[in-house]
Amino acid sequence: MRRPIINLSEAPVFSDSHGEHFAYSLSQLAAGLDAKHIGANVTRVPPGKAAFPIHHHHANEEHFFILAGSGVLRYGQQNYDVRVNDYIVTPPGGPEVAHQLINTGDDDLVYLAISTMVVPEVVGYPDTGKTGVRVAPGRDPAARFLVDEKDKNARSYWQDEDGAWVAAIVDRSGHDEPS
Repeated sequence: MRRPIINLSEAPVFSDSHGEHFAYSLSQLAAGLDAKHIGANVTRVPPGKAAFPIHHHHANEEHFFILAGSGVLRYGQQNYDVRVNDYIVTPPGGPEVAHQLINTGDDDLVYLAISTMVVPEVVGYPDTGKTGVRVAPGRDPAARFLVDEKDKNARSYWQDEDGAWVAAIVDRSGHDEPS
């Protein structure tokens, strides 16, 4: 039987950065124990950076507990100072619950992040007008795709749906494929 315990020092760590404003290292806790429904990690963000763009989840709820450092929580249209021992809940919803933690202090901002892991998941990015869809958990890039807001609903639901397969089956025309 597998141990149901992982020490932070034994957790798999992933780091990433983008440009001047985004950087993090993330120690995966729940994934290291094969958790199925709840994700948990400890995220470390250097001074002057954010781990991720502001975003909101349509399916998942996230909780954050500040372990070290200080910063600002962007939440919807508001900003809130955060410090050690603050607990944050971000429910599923639209841009009104979009969230981002930014390290405004002199030391690393370190927080425990806990989340439900509902897939498929739709994530909105209000600053850049993107929508992301994740179809499977994990870090596989093929499990997520992004759509620019201007391209959403660029095609109608019925566009290019001519019903040829329906007609072929109903008519029992004997063709293997519709023409």
